[in-house]
Amino acid sequence: MIATADDNRIPETAWREASFFAVRGDRLLCELCPHACRLAEGETGFCGVRRNHRGRMQTATFCTTVRHLDPIERKPLYHVRPGRQVLTLAAPGCNLRCHYCQNYRLSQFGRAASVAWSARPVDVREVVVQAVQAGAALGLSYAEPGLSAELWLALAEAAAPFRLDLLWKSNGFLTESTARRFSTSLTAANLDLKTLDRRRHRGLTGADPDAVLVTMETWLAAGIWVEVSTPLIPGVNTSRAQLRSLARTIAGMGVGIPWHLVRFVPEYRLVRLPPTPPALIREAREIGLEAGLEFVYTERAMGAAGRKTCCPGCGALVVERGLWGLETNRLRNGACSDCGRSLPGRW
Repeated sequence: MIATADDNRIPETAWREASFFAVRGDRLLCELCPHACRLAEGETGFCGVRRNHRGRMQTATFCTTVRHLDPIERKPLYHVRPGRQVLTLAAPGCNLRCHYCQNYRLSQFGRAASVAWSARPVDVREVVVQAVQAGAALGLSYAEPGLSAELWLALAEAAAPFRLDLLWKSNGFLTESTARRFSTSLTAANLDLKTLDRRRHRGLTGADPDAVLVTMETWLAAGIWVEVSTPLIPGVNTSRAQLRSLARTIAGMGVGIPWHLVRFVPEYRLVRLPPTPPALIREAREIGLEAGLEFVYTERAMGAAGRKTCCPGCGALVVERGLWGLETNRLRNGACSDCGRSLPGRW
């Protein structure tokens, strides 16, 4: 389907039967995320891609606007299969309304008038075969993977015989029961954790951060590899107190959890704010290290040094990354080639 300026409605052919709901009188309770939308006949949820149609829950996310191979380092996942390609899909829609979203042309379908529907149906078997032939992992990114629940579970089932790595880049805003449901169908995930300040998080995204922490704890307990990303938005979530709280919370769940500090670039509804200054990024990194985190990354913002992995034991450089992927991997079976210390990850 080719999107046009007037093409801001979901075509009827895109809707499919959905799960993750309960009947509550004459309404359907969506149980996918904490918004818990109670939908009357004909109503669509906060996400814009789940609806009550004649008393049955339907989803428009068994589709994708994106289908391409890109390096795993771009998710970013730095401690998972370095150099591996990921066949990435993304359906429109999101259950948060982040004002800074760089992918708003995809994620904010149904909210931003300029965002048109451009998704195409997904052939599950075809996608899995493509990933297998490319020797790639399979992932969802760019919009919120949790909204593609039915598609993801179908992909995971089809991919199981091939033992593909299954990856998400997610906001983590799920109910605990939904997070547990996905625990058996994920290898690794990068979760966004913006701030723990409820007022600021709500103002920035339209929701509280509590559910994200629950998802993170649930997946860590299930053995899913988790990395965390935080966009550093000047004046919004960059006070020392907020950053210290974030760093200590992550370290409390595991000092080996990688923390990715992402430079804010003016976009969407925050175009009047300045980009994150380098000094602030350096300060945030120091706060993370002071909290005990062993791996704090600054990706593109601070040059090659911000992307390298060093052994926490002897300090040796073990993984080097360029802007677009892996450059050198000196790990041996997940351990430092100099001192033999094992590094946390899914190498």
